[in-house]
Amino acid sequence: MGSKVAVIVGIGPGNGSALARRFAAAGYATALLSRRLETSSALAGELGNSRAYACDATDASAVGEVFQQIRADLGAVDTLVHNAGNAVWGDIESLSPRDFEDSWRVNTLGLVHTAQAVIPDMTATGGGNIAVIGATASKRGGAGFAAFASSKAAQYVLAQSMARHLSPRGVHVSYYVIDGAIDLPRSRQRMPDAPDDFFLQPADIAETVFNITQQPRSAWSFEVDLRPFGEKW
Repeated sequence: MGSKVAVIVGIGPGNGSALARRFAAAGYATALLSRRLETSSALAGELGNSRAYACDATDASAVGEVFQQIRADLGAVDTLVHNAGNAVWGDIESLSPRDFEDSWRVNTLGLVHTAQAVIPDMTATGGGNIAVIGATASKRGGAGFAAFASSKAAQYVLAQSMARHLSPRGVHVSYYVIDGAIDLPRSRQRMPDAPDDFFLQPADIAETVFNITQQPRSAWSFEVDLRPFGEKW
C-alpha cells in the first residue's frame, strides 16, 4: 500500500508487458490483467510490487470482482491502461457475424467495463488517468478491416466522449493511435526483410503513454499518434 496503482488490461509480449515495466519502474504498484496468467504471472514476479489477475474484460461481473480485489490488494486505481484488443481481419463479405461481435466486445465493451470500474474512485479523489491503446484503424476503414476498424472507431469516439465527460472532474483520458507494425516475433516472421527501424518498439510506446499520464492539467493531450519515423502516412 502507499504507491500509486496502475492497472494494465491486456498483458502480452509486446505493449502490455512494456507498459507494465514502465509504470513499475516509476514506482507504481501494478495490476496485470489478462484472460490467462501464463505471461502476466511471470512478469508480476519479475516486477516486484505487482500482481497478476485473470480477467475477461468483456465480462462485467468478472471485471467488477477483479477491481474490487485490486482495491483490496493494492489500493484505489490511479491509472488504467486499456490495452486489450481483438484483431479480426476480413472484408464485409467474408466476415462472420461472430467475429464482428467479438471484436466489438473486446475493443469497445471491454473499455466500458474497465472504465466504469475505476471512475468512481478517480472522480472521488479528483484525479486519475485512463489511457486507451488504439490503432490507425480507428481513423479509417480499410477493405479487409471491417470488424477491427469499426470497433476501433467506436472505441475512439467512446474515449473522446469519456474525455469530455471526465476531464472537468480531473480525470485525464488519452487515446493512442498506433500507426505501424509493432516489433514482435510474429511481426518479424511476417516481414523478415524489414529493417529494425521499420518497427514500433513497445518500450518506446510505453514511454510515451507514461509521459502523457504525467502531463500537468493546464496542457492535457487526448489524441496521440505514434509511428516509426519512416512510416508513410
